[in-house]
Amino acid sequence: MNNETIESFSPVGQQLSSYAESKPASYLMFNKKKIELVAQITIGREYDNDVVVDNKLASRHHAIIQKIKNAYFLKDTNSTNGTYLNDVRIPSDKYVKLNAGDKITIGNMSLVIS
Repeated sequence: MNNETIESFSPVGQQLSSYAESKPASYLMFNKKKIELVAQITIGREYDNDVVVDNKLASRHHAIIQKIKNAYFLKDTNSTNGTYLNDVRIPSDKYVKLNAGDKITIGNMSLVIS
């Protein structure tokens, strides 16, 4: 019987497996409030988001934080003005791994991963 899994033979699976070994962040700091990181958090100007950014530079549905295995990833959802991680604009529609201490900037608002 073959015990191979996608993690053992796939480059993507091996990469996800290495992410699972690092200690995940546990919450997001925004406006002096702690927001617990859950499976998915939506960020944007519209009130149906989990985190509402009251800033005209934020798109209605600007970005998401997605949990994959035991790690969290940030994705810009084709926003107009971009999403910045540690002052570097992230590519639109690409997932970028988050680490404790990372700063997410949307418009002139900052969110910190802790």
